[in-house]
Amino acid sequence: MKLSDSVGCLAGVGKVRQGYLEKLGIYTIKDLLYHFPRAYQNKKDVKTLKEALDFGENCAMILTVGSYPKNVVLPGNKILTKFTAYDESGKITVSFFNQAYIKEAIKLGEAYRFWGRITRKNSTYFLSSPDFEPYKEDCFLPDYSPVYSLTNGITQKIMFMLVGLALMNVSDFEDPIPESIRREKGLMSLREAMVSIHRPENYDMLDRARKRFVFEELYIYALCINFSKNKSILSKGLPMNKVDISPLLSSFKFELTPAQKRSVNEIYSDMVKSDKPMTRLLSGDVGSGKTACAECAAYIALKNGYQVCIMAPTEILASQHYNEMKKIFDPLGFNTALLTGSLSQAQKNKIRKDIKDGVARLIVGTHALITDETIFKDLGLVITDEQHRFGVSQRSKLGQKSKGVHTLVMTATPIPRSLALIIYGELSLSIIDTMPEGRIPIETYIVTESRRNGLYGFMEQEIKKGRQIYVVCPSIEERSEDERGEVLDATFKPGDRFQRKLKSAVQYASMLQDVFPNFRIGLVHGKMKAKEKADVMKAFSEGSIDVLVSTTVIEVGVNVPNASVMVVENAECYGLAALHQLRGRVGRGRNKSYCFLVSDVADKSSAKERLTVLKNSNNGYEIAEYDLKQRGPGEYFSNDGGSIKQSGEFGFSLASMCEDLDTLADIFSTACAVLQDDSDLLKDENRASLEYMSRIFSYKNNIIN
Repeated sequence: MKLSDSVGCLAGVGKVRQGYLEKLGIYTIKDLLYHFPRAYQNKKDVKTLKEALDFGENCAMILTVGSYPKNVVLPGNKILTKFTAYDESGKITVSFFNQAYIKEAIKLGEAYRFWGRITRKNSTYFLSSPDFEPYKEDCFLPDYSPVYSLTNGITQKIMFMLVGLALMNVSDFEDPIPESIRREKGLMSLREAMVSIHRPENYDMLDRARKRFVFEELYIYALCINFSKNKSILSKGLPMNKVDISPLLSSFKFELTPAQKRSVNEIYSDMVKSDKPMTRLLSGDVGSGKTACAECAAYIALKNGYQVCIMAPTEILASQHYNEMKKIFDPLGFNTALLTGSLSQAQKNKIRKDIKDGVARLIVGTHALITDETIFKDLGLVITDEQHRFGVSQRSKLGQKSKGVHTLVMTATPIPRSLALIIYGELSLSIIDTMPEGRIPIETYIVTESRRNGLYGFMEQEIKKGRQIYVVCPSIEERSEDERGEVLDATFKPGDRFQRKLKSAVQYASMLQDVFPNFRIGLVHGKMKAKEKADVMKAFSEGSIDVLVSTTVIEVGVNVPNASVMVVENAECYGLAALHQLRGRVGRGRNKSYCFLVSDVADKSSAKERLTVLKNSNNGYEIAEYDLKQRGPGEYFSNDGGSIKQSGEFGFSLASMCEDLDTLADIFSTACAVLQDDSDLLKDENRASLEYMSRIFSYKNNIIN
């Protein structure tokens, strides 16, 4: 069996189960094996029944079966299987629902390692539907059991079985890391690492496997962006003549800051004075004026007779850019168009015809711009907004729409220069590190539950002043989360135990309507359809909603100058970069603005320290430097506010665990050395790396042909 074979080749995977697996993004054997456990049950620490009762959480127990299992038929033809088990500290009733086979699987007088949580009803103690495995003094049982992300139709047992079959039957684990590099860095082989991460015998094996896959993810990413950089150096950029941008600047209602002027000059130099295509990253804090710089770049390309394409990650942001830029560029003689997925097919066809015919000159849109149906007549400049929401291949697809096209990437996530020079190796760097004059600093406060009534009182005062408010919740539906609980923390660094109830946007919006019966409460979250979200955001922008309750879907792409208060519930759940982004949704007008970080665990030292950093600073680069020192560069590869999440192509499932900048720099240095020796990755030892890049980043046509 090969890694490239369909997952349907595995025994027990029919068409129905294959469909379930595909919902998890699992199409091939390789996809299955790279579907790493999200966490692990720590079964090494075995407890007695008495200790387990006091512990109050899932744990492992070695128990001997004290009675024959019996099946009892309950109403609705449900089957309850019960028996007793004991150890030296006491006995307990063990029960299973609708698992009739347990009666034959469990043997009287034999010992088993059970995993579950003890509950109590009156004076009787119960262990309901625990995991179990036969136990003997001389037998080996692994310390950790994997816990996988699942979907309907796929259980933990099914996933465990399928992964086991794949590990046994794959004959060729073609390793994307050359053997010479593995030896030099002391890394496991791909086969050994796969076994260790799915079936770890102990923590050391698990940690070594993790480090190998962290290296692999970042090594392939580094190869890709540096390969792209090498190719762009060899290509010719579209020629641009000198342009007087004063007509555009005169349409602005403000003067550019020194940092903006410096960035515009760097962009101008790339586009006009160099014969290479521009590939530049424009990094600036929220509200620093990146869009104005991008508009200058667009004006240069438009005046040279080329089309300009601006791709945003959401329809909300795309519509915002379109509405603002249409006011500026239409009077200057450049037809502006908007292309998004929610348009009717007839509307899309009309806009695509205008793009192909060259009628549309400045085109703003979402992923609809990448499709094969969208053909440009003379594309000269591609601008992507909020780069961390797009992947390398998505930028590449737009760049392929025209030969020698110039590329400008904007990100509002402040990135320390030392880190940016590594992870954006294929891009030149411009940083807007000062804010426009007149911006009123946002006041930030840390709030505990005991002060909630005071918070609501302040919110009421602001609404009565005519202001608007954001409330951000970490969850759509109500749920509880245990940071350690039944599983080893997914970062492999067990933290403090505590239960926290995550605020739900849906329930919170309903509750706020009771708190503020005379105010208008709105709700927006990621499960809503694009048009529904757009309608709510439009209503909020127009002032028809007083309080908008949301998930982090509003992190990007909302500009409501009248909003003066940001309330973030369960603030400890977010990375500092995400919190800083959320805070940046307010303070965009002339009114004094406030951010309240609500946290039940704000008194815990680690959470308090992090939130205090945000409280004391409005400088995104200072905050980013703190995260880099405290949490390592892996923070920028994570899902909680990181800056380069490769949406839709590279999940960085483990790279968020990269511990320090030196490790990251070493990986990128290794990739650069490989490319210097073998620029096209055609040597035998690099062919697997090339194949990996081709599959993950969709660069096959660029690289192999």
